[in-house]
Amino acid sequence: MFPENYLIDMKYYTVSYSNGRGTPNWVSWHLDAGNITKKVERRNDFAAFSDLPASWYRVKNTSYSGSGFDRGHNCPSADRVSSAEANSSTFLMVNMVPQAPNNNQKTWNNMEAYLRTLVSSGNEVYVIMGSYGRGGTGSRGAAVALDSNRVTVPSNIWKVAVVIPEGNNDLSRISSTTRVIAVNTPNVNSIEPDWKKYRVSVRDIERATGYNLLSGLPGAVQDAIETTKDSLE
Repeated sequence: MFPENYLIDMKYYTVSYSNGRGTPNWVSWHLDAGNITKKVERRNDFAAFSDLPASWYRVKNTSYSGSGFDRGHNCPSADRVSSAEANSSTFLMVNMVPQAPNNNQKTWNNMEAYLRTLVSSGNEVYVIMGSYGRGGTGSRGAAVALDSNRVTVPSNIWKVAVVIPEGNNDLSRISSTTRVIAVNTPNVNSIEPDWKKYRVSVRDIERATGYNLLSGLPGAVQDAIETTKDSLE
C-alpha cells in the first residue's frame, strides 16, 4: 500500500490519492462524445469516499465549508453526464481539491468547456489533472490547510490534455505532431479567467511535480510533444 500514491480505479476516472494531503495527486480520464451526450442533470451529491483503507481519514462533503475554497472537481461533472452513476462518481471527495472560486468557476471552467468543444467537433481527449504545493488564496484569504489540517490547500493546479481525432488504437495514433495542451495555474482568487495565459509545456509540469507524464509513448514522441507549448487559438 502506498498512502501518498494510492491508485484507485473509479470506473469513470483513475485517481492517485494522497492520504497525507486528503486530496488526489492527480486524476486521469478519457473524454469522447459518449461522455458528454447529456442524459442526466448535474447531481451535486458531494460525498465522502467510503472505500479508502479503514485507518484513513475520509474527507467529508462538508470539509471545505466556510473556508472560502470551492470543492473543485478534477474530473468535471460535465465530462460525465451519460448516466447518474457516472455523474455521481465525480462528486466523491477523492475527486476534489480546495480551489479558489475564481480559479474553479472561471479559469478552469473555461478550459473544461473548451475541451468539450474539441470533442464535439470530432476529437477525443485524454486528460490528466493534478495539483501540488501548499497554500492558496480563496475568497476569504490565504490558507494552507482545511478541516483541522486534514486537507491541504494546493498552491498550483495543472492539466495536460492530449487531443486526437476520433478513431481506434489511440496510443498508436499519437505522434510528434499531436496537439497537447498543458496548463499550470496558481490557486488564487485573483487569477485571470483566460486559461490560455497559463499555458506551459508538459516538461514544465514534470519539473514542478517530479512526474513522468505520457510515459507510455515512445521517447522521440514524448520529446516532441512534451517540450512544445500549445499556442493554437
